[in-house]
Amino acid sequence: MEVRRLTRSEVQAAFDDLARLRIEVFRDFPYLYDGDPDYERRYLATYLASPGAVVIGALDGDRLVGAATASPLADHFEEFGRPFVERGLDPADFFYFGESVLEKACRGRGVGVRFFEEREASALEAGFANCVFSAVIRPADHPLRPAGYQPLDGFWSRRGYARIDGLETSFSWRDVGEAQETVKPMEYWSKRL
Repeated sequence: MEVRRLTRSEVQAAFDDLARLRIEVFRDFPYLYDGDPDYERRYLATYLASPGAVVIGALDGDRLVGAATASPLADHFEEFGRPFVERGLDPADFFYFGESVLEKACRGRGVGVRFFEEREASALEAGFANCVFSAVIRPADHPLRPAGYQPLDGFWSRRGYARIDGLETSFSWRDVGEAQETVKPMEYWSKRL
């Protein structure tokens, strides 16, 4: 499997695959995202409008089986930068990691580690020393939490990321079984390169 940064033209050509991967992977707990192509078009188009945005692809031959995104936080959705401003931090000092999505059959081969390595390299190339990402907060007793669910906290910690205490945001999407979008709380993790 090849993991590498995609060109802008490759990203545009893979737009439907990116949407499919996000809908498929984020349907599982903890995101429970009931995605649709229209939401994906709006989300991805806004994200990719950033000149500093990068997309790392995981390719099995010519087929996109995974992707990870990143961009300057100041270019990302306002909801993600606002908590930094409120805390007296400049969003322009942070490189934001968006999604990491990978088909289930391709997991356990080190692709997740490569996604972080490639995004960190992109951050350094763009002059950033601080990387952040957000993760949805779901209660431990959530009715759709699968038995034996293991959060990714350990994986993120092993990569050198730590939760930023007290820094949270919210973002809206439609959960599985919901008729409309609802606001979800999200926490931040960070690493200084």
